[in-house]
Amino acid sequence: MGFIEIFGMEINDLVLSSFVLGAIIIIIGFIINRRKTAEIKNDEHKKDDNINSSTEVPEQNENSVAIKRGKNKKRREIQQEFTHPWMVGALKGHTGTVLDIKFSSDGKYLSSCAEDQTVHIWCTKDLASKNRKSLRINIDWDHATHVKFSPDGKAFIIHKSFGNNIVVYGLKKKPNGFFISATPVLEYQKKHDDDIIGMDIACNGRFIMTCGKSNDLIIWDLKGEVLAKIDTILGSTHRAKISPCGLWQVGFSKTGDFKQVDKAFTLAGHSSGVYDFDFSADSSTMATVSKDGTYRLYDTNVEYEKGQDPRFLVSGKWENSMPTKIALSPNAEILVISHGTNLSFYSTVNNKLDTTIEDIGVVNCLTFDATGEFLLAAVDKQIKIFRNIPAYRAAIESSKLKLKQKQSSATQERIEKIIIENTQFLKSMGEPLIR
Repeated sequence: MGFIEIFGMEINDLVLSSFVLGAIIIIIGFIINRRKTAEIKNDEHKKDDNINSSTEVPEQNENSVAIKRGKNKKRREIQQEFTHPWMVGALKGHTGTVLDIKFSSDGKYLSSCAEDQTVHIWCTKDLASKNRKSLRINIDWDHATHVKFSPDGKAFIIHKSFGNNIVVYGLKKKPNGFFISATPVLEYQKKHDDDIIGMDIACNGRFIMTCGKSNDLIIWDLKGEVLAKIDTILGSTHRAKISPCGLWQVGFSKTGDFKQVDKAFTLAGHSSGVYDFDFSADSSTMATVSKDGTYRLYDTNVEYEKGQDPRFLVSGKWENSMPTKIALSPNAEILVISHGTNLSFYSTVNNKLDTTIEDIGVVNCLTFDATGEFLLAAVDKQIKIFRNIPAYRAAIESSKLKLKQKQSSATQERIEKIIIENTQFLKSMGEPLIR
């Protein structure tokens, strides 16, 4: 009995205690639930406030809007790549401004140097192709301002900016014919006090020419010895080159020994300083561009040893704006002048402006390939490649002029074929036959 009583009394107390405890728990849970509900509602109100505040557009004055638009426009301009219907591509690889570009004598390779302390050797088998191989050569502690292939294509030379001297690099080729490496093999002593404005190698490989801003022109042999030093007496020398024929700078004896430097002739006619000049592939024609706002073309196929002077051909006006570079096509029918950030193509057949390509950028170097089909322009960190479209129009016009002369039937047939082929190409490009 005692057991039952005791047991019965403990059950009643436990039930009562459990009831009280359960009520307390329910009340606490109810309070917590009310607090959570209130917090959720507060959070929702805050989110709504944030959404409303984010959709509100703050007031802006016209000046701040104009400044913002200007910044966005500049950003878009930087991001946009230059394009033109004549541009077939660009050689990209340099991370600094490209300063000079030169083709090898066989036209298969192109060398370029830039402020990024590198020289690149490009394969130019197909300039219109997007896959272009290149060999990168690092220039230690300096950068090259000029670069030039040796006539045999087995080496190239550079002029170092800080060192102000020439360095010769030997090239090694792969079995497939492309270059695998380049190693410096000879370094010339510094002889110029000022920066040079021209460096070149004779087509026969017998000598190298450098010319400084202070009119000191030096002729070197291939071992780095000075053969001659000449004062150009020009006041200020802007450009110095060796003619493709290699005859108008240095004279050699029949045994191949250095003889002398002869002055061949003077090109007169400009009323102010000459910025730049260029030769046709056979050196028979020469073009100049001057500060006086004109360009001039000369027939240089003369016997200067007998006192013959170059014959003036044509002259024209150009937009006189700096910086300026000039390039004459291999057959001398197209003359290109870079002025400011524009490129102007002139036909020497009719002596008229054909086309001006605007906003290409500042051109540091300008050259045609060996065929004259492409024009290459070093602009900033790239080498832009343009198809020489005006050459097709010039070819048609020059061919028509030849047909007016007495020709053999075979020659006449060949000329007529040239006209047909060039006409078809221009039509396929959507280009007019006459400008």
